[in-house]
Formats: sequence, structure tokens, C-alpha cells
Amino acid sequence: YFLTSSREGQICPLSSTKDVDSSVSKALDSKWFLKCKLLDKTPINHDTAQFRFSLEPDQVLGLDITSCILVKARVGNSFMPTIRPYTPVSQQDARGYFDLVIKHCPDGKMSSHIHSLAPGDVLEIKGPMSKYPYKAGALKEVGMIAGGSGITPMLQLIQHVLEDPSDNTRLTLVFANKSEDDIILREKLDSLAKEHPEQFKLHYIVDKASSSNWKGDVGYVTKELVQKYMPAAGSEGVLVGVCGPPPMMSVVSGSKGFGFSQGKLGGILKELGYTSQQVFKF
Repeated sequence: YFLTSSREGQICPLSSTKDVDSSVSKALDSKWFLKCKLLDKTPINHDTAQFRFSLEPDQVLGLDITSCILVKARVGNSFMPTIRPYTPVSQQDARGYFDLVIKHCPDGKMSSHIHSLAPGDVLEIKGPMSKYPYKAGALKEVGMIAGGSGITPMLQLIQHVLEDPSDNTRLTLVFANKSEDDIILREKLDSLAKEHPEQFKLHYIVDKASSSNWKGDVGYVTKELVQKYMPAAGSEGVLVGVCGPPPMMSVVSGSKGFGFSQGKLGGILKELGYTSQQVFKF
């Protein structure tokens, strides 16, 4: 599945024009990697940027909710391609393009490669890769704990729930970062929380406050913080989603398993009595 070759000659054009009169088709194909050109790169902070890639003008990406894409590239002189999963942050109905928000990790092969791309360069994608089988109304409340760029799958779910007037699922997000400057997609998150104050609760936490004006939590994700903000383990119809750097995942929920599997439940959430059915590691 991962190493299927690209469909020969199929490259999305360097264009983001939308044609509202054209029928909508889905760009993603689970059997083939699709070559997409970089349209532009927008810096977000010192180590993170948003990358916009082109699709055909009348295409949407075609992601399912709580799913991601596989990104493939040959990095350096490596014979084998590097493949990584990423969750786009663009709206599901965006035509002609999709957006990725990616943190540059100095030791990360793929993140370094993508940050080195210039407009017109090509990235190969395939999907969707399904994660949690979310269904509107199946849960009463979803709590989310995200760290750094682990916010992207959470934003995908939050946008989907809040855009569906028939879905009354309550949402709570705890978003942990090193500093205020490291909080990505903050403007979007703040806007959603302001528009849906009864349904979506947003809480930021930073390792160390950089100003006296900081109104969020300070420190790390602890047992007390989880008890304060997350739906209780004993409640019915709850789910806690977790996504972030490996050290955070290990402490909060236990590490993910081999090959994108969930692995054993551990950490704070296990200590507080959550079951493996109540926790999902994105």
C-alpha cells in the first residue's frame, strides 16, 4: 500500500482557481500517489509554515473526517522513499488546493524536505488513511489533548463538528505548547471558540509564560489538568483524543504502536480510569 508507484503523468497544475459551475471530483486515490505542485509557502512562526498545494480547479481533496494523507518523497541520496502521514488543515470543500501546516524538525527527513520546497516543486500524496470512525451524534463529548503540530487532526474534527448543525457533540481542547509564539493556528481556533462558545471550549497551556498578559495555563499536561478540563472517565459517550510529540504521548496516553497502531493505553489517562475504547491516539 505505502510503496505503490505514482500514476504516470498525473500532476496537478500550478493553479488554485475554483470553478463553481463544474462538477466536484475527489483528487485522492487510495491506489496511486498523486503528484501535486506547491503553490505557496506562508510562514506561521519561527519553525512552522503553511504549504498550499494545487489540485485540479474542480477538485476537492476528498478526505474523510479523522483521516490523513500519506506524503512520499525521495530525500537526499536515499534509494527508498520517505513516507509520512500528515493531516491537511484546509476545509473539506476547498476546491483546487489543500493546505498542510508543518513544523520543521531539524532531524526530520520529511519536514526538512517540505520546508526546502519552492513554488512549482512537486510532492506526492495518497489517501485517505482513515483514523477514528467518527459519526455525528454517536458521542456526547469529545475531549482533545494536542501538543504542537499535533493540533492538525484535532482542528479537522473540530471544524467538521461545528459546521454540522445537526451535530451537538460537545468539544473541549487542551492545546499545549512551549510558548505563546509556538501556538499555531491560534487565530482559527480562537475564532471557532468565539463563534461556538457553548459547544467548543478551548484551553491553552504553555511551558513558560512569556508575558504578564498570558491568561492560559502554565506548565505541562498533568493529571490535575486532565481532571480539570477533560470529560470524566466514568461518563457515557465520551472520547479523549491525543496527538503530539512522542514524550507527551507517552506521559498522557502511552505511546502509539508499530505501524500507526494504537498501542497499549498508558500514562495519565490510564491512571484516571479511562478505557482503551475511550481514548484515541491520532
